[in-house]
Amino acid sequence: MTPAARLVDLGVRAYQRHLSPRKGWSCAHRVAHGGASCSAAVREVVSRRGVLRGVAPTVVRLAACAQAAQMLASSDVRGVCCCGPVPIPFRF
Repeated sequence: MTPAARLVDLGVRAYQRHLSPRKGWSCAHRVAHGGASCSAAVREVVSRRGVLRGVAPTVVRLAACAQAAQMLASSDVRGVCCCGPVPIPFRF
């Protein structure tokens, strides 16, 4: 990884460890579709493609997350049980 990619990775890792657990909600994209959270996806993209080439995929992922958040907000889904790779919404 380049120094810039390492710096971005360090920042995202700090977010994952210190801020994300305190914010009180999960990544909407992960809840709606399963798989990795957006922060984990960004770390992967930056490690594979670098900072500059990772900007476009990061923006696309965050836009998809915003769309998933809107979808979840308009439904009565309160959580997800993941059975393997298949997320199953539940309502409580």
